[in-house]
Amino acid sequence: MSIPPFQLRQCHNPDCRFRFPVTDNRQTGERCPHCGAPTELVTLFSQGERPSSPPQQNTPVIEAMLDNLRSVYNVGSIFRTADGAGLGHLHLGGITPPPDHPKIAKTALGAEQSVAWSSYRNGLDTAVSLKQRGYQLWAIEESEQSESLFAAKIPPDSPPILLIVGNEITGVDPAILAECHRVLHIPMAGRKKSLNVATAFGIAAYFLRFSRMER
Repeated sequence: MSIPPFQLRQCHNPDCRFRFPVTDNRQTGERCPHCGAPTELVTLFSQGERPSSPPQQNTPVIEAMLDNLRSVYNVGSIFRTADGAGLGHLHLGGITPPPDHPKIAKTALGAEQSVAWSSYRNGLDTAVSLKQRGYQLWAIEESEQSESLFAAKIPPDSPPILLIVGNEITGVDPAILAECHRVLHIPMAGRKKSLNVATAFGIAAYFLRFSRMER
């Protein structure tokens, strides 16, 4: 991934010392955006490349279904995570906005162009169809029957896995849950009992994609 050139500047005011990057050529950064005092150029970073991870060996094929997500920002964030984790395809069900929505690009940052996707009116029909094609359906949802995500083991010869997340308010469609081979939850140690769907998806996608598999 290309890193754009940017300046790192710091405020001269000893009571402020606000330190910030300047990435937009239209902004000089000569004045502190916090207190208005002059700033100094700390360093200038030229364009470069972020190191890429080596291809993962013996990892399962993982795709995902986003069923009836309503937030374009969650969808954009999930596209970026799916690209980073190397997921093969995103299946968008119901009201989930497609990546050609103009606001998705703000959080997807180009991943909407690199991750394959399909959109369907009925997520349940899609889930059933993929199950019939041999996919293992794994949903992220808190329930009495769910098991910890971190206890999930993927055998080396696992069939393709369809990771399913649902609506920000109502969760995964109960009829889809009934079709799932496994229902997983992310343990919560604080007062809150759930995470933002894009955050939960990111944890699950990376854990399943890169965790050491049972041998």
